[in-house]
Amino acid sequence: MGKNHQKEKISKEMLSVSRKVGEATFDYQMLQDGDKVMIAVSGGKDSLSLVKVLKHRQSFIPVDFEILAVHVDYGIPHFPIDKIKKYCEDLDVPFHFEKIDILKDKKMEDINCFWCAWNRRKALFQLSDKWGFNKIALGHHLDDMIETVLMNMFFRAEISTMKPKQELFKGRLTIIRPLAYVHEDQIIQMVKKEKIPVIEEYLCPHKDMTTRMFFKKLLKQLEAKIPKIKTNIFYSLQNIKDDYLP
Repeated sequence: MGKNHQKEKISKEMLSVSRKVGEATFDYQMLQDGDKVMIAVSGGKDSLSLVKVLKHRQSFIPVDFEILAVHVDYGIPHFPIDKIKKYCEDLDVPFHFEKIDILKDKKMEDINCFWCAWNRRKALFQLSDKWGFNKIALGHHLDDMIETVLMNMFFRAEISTMKPKQELFKGRLTIIRPLAYVHEDQIIQMVKKEKIPVIEEYLCPHKDMTTRMFFKKLLKQLEAKIPKIKTNIFYSLQNIKDDYLP
């Protein structure tokens, strides 16, 4: 990929997200020369924003890496894949559409979040191995990571969350989450300002009934009284006081 600077004007909202992505990728050494990065693109605000920000950063940071946007479709009828394809083409980002049949005789209402996520991830793993990509970039942001902390504490009795960078298969593949320092509200602002064509009409039918949505609403309520609650929870994972744990 070349290092030609994008000519369009970058909004302050996008620059804010880009700077946070820069901090995260530097802190966790997410990108190195020669990396081939597959970006998982669902069509939602997070993954589409990630494509645009990584393309923007690719144009000026002193790291030579390749990107490919990949959408894994598991059989949603009439899904507007052309909308995602055009978005990537306009950004000059290579795009691939991978269709898998995991629904078969099932309906969307019959599958759960784990089933859907695992099959999408499996398809990405297989593609990365087939095409020689060593990294997969996912669009999880800081809010996702904080919600996961609470979900795991409440339901699994453990303290854990998604890692900003995670090596798999003895280091042959690495999952990276460049939006790890970015608040969801920042992404929403960027999407509005940059007019990113988010696909909303085909979102998961369970989206308002999930456990994650419960914690999202709970954090929103707590944030009104404790403005720094999300970043405090995030940094608490790096500030473990062993002497005060059972």
